[in-house]
Amino acid sequence: MTHEIDSSRSRADQLENTAETLARYRSSQASGTAEYASMVERYYKLVTDFYEFGWGPSFHFAPTMHGESLEQAIANHQYFLGDALGLRPGMNVLDVGCGVGGPLRSLAQKYGSEITGLNISEYQLSKCEEYNTKFRLDDLCHVLLGDFMAIPAQDRSFDAVYHIEALAHAPNKEAVYAEIFRVLKPGGIFAGYEWCMTPLNNLDNAEHSALKEGIEFGSACPHIVSFNEVNDGLQSVGFELLETRDRALDSSPDTPWFSPLEGNVRTLRGFPRSTIGRKVTSLTLRLLQSLRAVPKGAFEVQEILNIAADSLVAAGRLGIFTPMYFHKARKPT
Repeated sequence: MTHEIDSSRSRADQLENTAETLARYRSSQASGTAEYASMVERYYKLVTDFYEFGWGPSFHFAPTMHGESLEQAIANHQYFLGDALGLRPGMNVLDVGCGVGGPLRSLAQKYGSEITGLNISEYQLSKCEEYNTKFRLDDLCHVLLGDFMAIPAQDRSFDAVYHIEALAHAPNKEAVYAEIFRVLKPGGIFAGYEWCMTPLNNLDNAEHSALKEGIEFGSACPHIVSFNEVNDGLQSVGFELLETRDRALDSSPDTPWFSPLEGNVRTLRGFPRSTIGRKVTSLTLRLLQSLRAVPKGAFEVQEILNIAADSLVAAGRLGIFTPMYFHKARKPT
């Protein structure tokens, strides 16, 4: 299940054509779902280091309790999923869209399961492998380069499968659910957190539509689905739906899921995520780009992330969007 990743290329090599990559990303965005794979791969080539700087190794949201740090909330969100999957030593698990591997290392370390991270981004997988080795978890944590629309694994390969916000990039939910169903053993559990428009979203409301489009453009999402589309899609391919709910509602009222995007100007990690921090970062990148101290296109990448962040916060405040629609389903025996 392990795919060798060439990690010899430097980050400078990865970003030397940032402007060209950005142009291709915008072109593939305009093509809609037809070029989703190239859109996602180019997106993460552009934004991975930005995400890590402001977010750490786990690129996802989490419900937050009052007084809880973002790191604690993220870990607890992952453990909720691990408990739902019934993870334990000896299990062979697939993480669909693993990023740089923060969640898979966290879950492998806590539960002792063997976890393979699937990702379409070779750059992210090279970083994931480096971190697996650095934290001495490469005996439990592996990587697999591939597209979740055509998972490069045999039928009935995994005891459990999960994703954390990764399937927001899927152009066809039923097709990716069918692939997950195929590689999951009978009786196995598939669970995850999906980006969804909530029942409060009004298709006839111009503001709602604009925010949805902003999230999709800024986050490389072909189409953000509804709760019913997730439920119906899972059942249509044969899954038995066991549990669904919006975990965003588990947050304390004073610390909603989108509060990290509003940032904390008093901390080094929180400042880049804050509104003022994102503005400062953009201005700094524009200056550095003019001085040719950063690759051409870096400022534009930050602006894309700002569009996503502003749209996510606004949609979160209105209650029309959630990044953590929890779904748990079982493949019949």
